[in-house]
Amino acid sequence: MSESEAEETKISTEPVDNAWALKIPAFRQEDNPHGMVEESSFATLFPKYRERYLKEVWPLVEQCLAEHHLKAELDLMEGSMVVRTSRKTWDPYIIIKARDMIKLMARSVPFEQAKRVLQDDIGCDIIKIGNLVHRRRRNTVSALGPYKGLQQVRDIVLETMNNVHPIYNIKALMIKRELMKDPRLANEDWSRFLPKFKNKNISKRKQPKVKKQKKEYTPFPPSQPESKVDKQLASGEYFLNQEQKQAKRNQERTEKQKEASKRQDERRNKDFVPPTEESAASSRKKEDGSTSNKVDVKALKAKLIKANKKARSS
Repeated sequence: MSESEAEETKISTEPVDNAWALKIPAFRQEDNPHGMVEESSFATLFPKYRERYLKEVWPLVEQCLAEHHLKAELDLMEGSMVVRTSRKTWDPYIIIKARDMIKLMARSVPFEQAKRVLQDDIGCDIIKIGNLVHRRRRNTVSALGPYKGLQQVRDIVLETMNNVHPIYNIKALMIKRELMKDPRLANEDWSRFLPKFKNKNISKRKQPKVKKQKKEYTPFPPSQPESKVDKQLASGEYFLNQEQKQAKRNQERTEKQKEASKRQDERRNKDFVPPTEESAASSRKKEDGSTSNKVDVKALKAKLIKANKKARSS
């Protein structure tokens, strides 16, 4: 190993301000010449509609994993995919990458995109949103890309499921991309450039004009309403015979008719009732008030003549 390579691979124990700016050294076969001691394997299930596609691309999957000394198996009977290490596998983390690849392929990610997860600087994140939707199903969102971008994608997905439009976060990411191009702003705070959006989600449910007040809670059930028989027992009508009941109904009917005729006569005779006359004292007060409000025409005429004479003399 040369001196330059030794300096690059030197481990620093000092605190780091920006961990994303660090360059992770590549793991080579020379770093693990003895290979793996134990065999590791991972399996995942896939839905029925992915069977045809996986059967077509599986030779490419085996060829891609063989470059990393991994074995892949496709079981169409059980609907599962299995990846496992071999005696020649020297990268201990490549089996985790292969597990992520078959998970992505089981979630409708094409093989051309899923195989990118085998690279060192590319990762994946399977975001579960089943508990954020109304219908609780096994819904997931598959994300693939750099590790720093996966954090941003997760935040956008979760905020979108919480009724925040994704255009706000996408706009902020576009502004950050433009700010990254300026080296003068590399070590500055970008919060002053980013837009601040306020949540304006207002409930559109119409509130009732008259709100019913809740009754006080009582552990006892409400009293049962009285039936027709109970009312007849209380009034004594239940013990009357048929003729007495009919006579009582006729009496109630005649009383109602008398009240209705009385109201009708009062409404008819209302037009013939004379209005109330005013008293002599109130009429005198009105006359005094009208005389006091009268204008003295002679005095006003003399005043106008005097004003005209002054205007002519001047």
